[in-house]
Amino acid sequence: MMQAAKERWDFLTKPPGSLGKLEEIGIRLAGLQGTVFPKVDKRAVVVMCGDHGVTEEGVSAFPSEVTGLMMQNFANGKAAVNVLARQMSSDVLVVDVGSRVEGEVPGVISRKVRQGTANFAKGPAMSREEAEQAIAVGVEIVEQLHQQGVQVVALGEMGIGNTTPSAALAAVFTSKSVPESSRATSEGSAKDAGHGKAGTALANGSTLLQLVGRGTGIDDEKVLHKAGVIERAIEVNQPDASDPLDVLAKLGGLEIAGLVGVVLGAWERKIAVLVDGVIAAAAALVAVKMQSQAKEILFASHLSQEPAHLVMLQEMGLQPLLTLDMRLGEGTGAVLAMPLLEASCRLVEEMATFADLGLDKP
Repeated sequence: MMQAAKERWDFLTKPPGSLGKLEEIGIRLAGLQGTVFPKVDKRAVVVMCGDHGVTEEGVSAFPSEVTGLMMQNFANGKAAVNVLARQMSSDVLVVDVGSRVEGEVPGVISRKVRQGTANFAKGPAMSREEAEQAIAVGVEIVEQLHQQGVQVVALGEMGIGNTTPSAALAAVFTSKSVPESSRATSEGSAKDAGHGKAGTALANGSTLLQLVGRGTGIDDEKVLHKAGVIERAIEVNQPDASDPLDVLAKLGGLEIAGLVGVVLGAWERKIAVLVDGVIAAAAALVAVKMQSQAKEILFASHLSQEPAHLVMLQEMGLQPLLTLDMRLGEGTGAVLAMPLLEASCRLVEEMATFADLGLDKP
């Protein structure tokens, strides 16, 4: 089908390949949907929510309570992703897979596996079983969307502190870890990990530090501290990069695991997935490590300001469609890329061919 789609694109009234990535999008969508004329009329954003024990290490500018407040904001339709999704005629599903909020939030789908992860600087973020449960939540959600006829899903998330596990996952899966000689020990305090021997090594060019961004807006000192915390978490947990579930359970987040399930479920149903920023990319990367063919459904929506984002996209062989200097998350960048998919679908169906003009293909 992809070959048939390419032939259709080449016969439209334009020089072959002149619409660039729009043509690539259309050809890939054709392969997924099994038709030269794919559709992305039915769209949804899945916003997975979860809290992180590592916030007790001071890696974020905001407290964990903000996760619950933002869940209410999503439910009220007042967050950035809600505003953008309305413009793009996209549904927004908010799923609590692991927040610390007591009880249920009206308007939020409650599938809580546990109330936040443990502090992964001291031990595993969650058990393998809990990671599997969170993945199953994502598979369940995408199955519901499939039954509703959804053709494209954007990955969104909310969880204070979640850029920290995302950078940790990137470090393990892209081999961007620090030399053994400069690792922080598990006995060192978070402060020591950020400012002692490991901090010096990191400041002098460690590849791990190059993966660590500002997240919610932390300063240079906290970025260094955050890198030290990640370094210590890898040392404490010794994740097995050949076992993606092990890495996810030890260093990931519940909302990240939920998004892993969304990707895996979407791959089974051949639903296109728009990857958002660094957290969504971390989830997509875990899914690809579990099922390499899952990358066939992935579209990188934009390039985040978080440095680990590009590294993970490159690991998956994805090129971002937009560069808007964004780092909000929530699925905002993914939603903004929806019109590009729609444009591709409309071009291939509505443009004239050379045959329509009574001409042979040049």
